[in-house]
Amino acid sequence: MSQNPFDALGGGGGFDMNALMQQAQQMQEQLQQAQAQLAETVVEGSVAGGAVSVKVNGVGDLVGVEVTPGSFDGADADDCSDLGDMVVAAYRDAKGRAEGLASEALGPLAGGLGGLGGPGGPGEGPTPGQLGF
Repeated sequence: MSQNPFDALGGGGGFDMNALMQQAQQMQEQLQQAQAQLAETVVEGSVAGGAVSVKVNGVGDLVGVEVTPGSFDGADADDCSDLGDMVVAAYRDAKGRAEGLASEALGPLAGGLGGLGGPGGPGEGPTPGQLGF
């Protein structure tokens, strides 16, 4: 006597593997579109009243650094050290904004992956960090 092992999931053989695969493919396409949009989005972070500004794309890649002319003395070792610290701080600011943007863009999509046994357990989707963001 052969019994469909999926009867318990939907009763009467109602489990449709093709529908599940189509849904997974649609989610993957939506995720790829969101990732592509994030890669094209530029977010800015700044410190010291805009003396140092850094631009990153939505996936956190550094795409630009701007230093306001006259803000630092290139001949002064302390100023150069401060400049380095400010670039790092501005990057962290921009990166945090990019992560927030990624969370907003990917959250609804990533949340749906948890029900499929994705990272984080049942009902929990992966974080943007787990998706490589």
